[in-house]
Amino acid sequence: MTEAETVEKEHKSSNGSNVPPEATREDAFDSSYKEKEGPKPPRIIVWRNVFLMLLLHIGAAYGIFLIPTASPLTLLWSLFCFVLSALGITAGAHRLWSHRSYKASLPLRIFLCIANSMAFQNDIFEWARDHRVHHKYSETDADPHNAVRGFFFAHIGWLLVRKHPDVITKGRKLELKDLMADKVVMFQRKYYKLSVLLMCFFIPMSVPWYLWGESLWVGYFIPAVLRYTLVLNATWLVNSAAHMWGNRPYDKNISPRENRFVTFSAIGEGFHNYHHTFPYDYATSEFGCKLNLTTAFIDFMCFLGLAKDCKRVSREQVLARKQRTGDGSHRSG
Repeated sequence: MTEAETVEKEHKSSNGSNVPPEATREDAFDSSYKEKEGPKPPRIIVWRNVFLMLLLHIGAAYGIFLIPTASPLTLLWSLFCFVLSALGITAGAHRLWSHRSYKASLPLRIFLCIANSMAFQNDIFEWARDHRVHHKYSETDADPHNAVRGFFFAHIGWLLVRKHPDVITKGRKLELKDLMADKVVMFQRKYYKLSVLLMCFFIPMSVPWYLWGESLWVGYFIPAVLRYTLVLNATWLVNSAAHMWGNRPYDKNISPRENRFVTFSAIGEGFHNYHHTFPYDYATSEFGCKLNLTTAFIDFMCFLGLAKDCKRVSREQVLARKQRTGDGSHRSG
């Protein structure tokens, strides 16, 4: 069996039907891309972003200092906001809109859109576009957060400098009609700044003050700033740590790894060698809901009738792939 035939066979949904080529084309690695020879473009620092990120992390550090003064309800609210905003990335921008690994009803798409604005990591359209570029040109100059450039760059540095020209060029060539046709995505894009102010900062800060008398000062620095910073770094660890440390049971020829800490902190996104091997699998793991809150959430949405058509890779296909390209570290669960 040729590699092309193997890949086609692996592109199956849980009911055994073929996943349409258009559903996987833009997130499939493009081995034909070659980096340009010669010196790299100069690294241009965006000092505004450096200042804002420094200010944000100073505010988060101060938020940690305030934790002993916060009420238990405020801490629980902060945890709730963390999970909600994380789902806006993992179940929303990532698994639904970037990879189209399942289908969501309008109410669920609206909910995930709101949660995504709480996460404040660029609007869904831009996030999904950049993520498809990341998968298609992983660990090359066209990868927005190329881990070959080091941990700091892959984690946060890519947001502090101008994009490599190839990232911009390749992003413009992607097929993004599905995103442009989604009215929820385009509505959020149009009103993104307002939605971020409301969902990422005002509501997390105001609810504890209004409902149980927490000070606005504590409400701003813990459920808003500290929570936002933790979600950011949890997401960034998928780009950095999960591309550097861990085992590669499914494909030893690619950089992404299985990283248990990232799996925990990013509510299920740390099974990264599996995910880059099978990007169209809604669970991003062969182990279902194990250490995977996002998969449990999607399964619950399916139970409620709000989600359907979850794409899945069969056990036989996973075993065949790990025997062919894995590093020998695979385990059954």
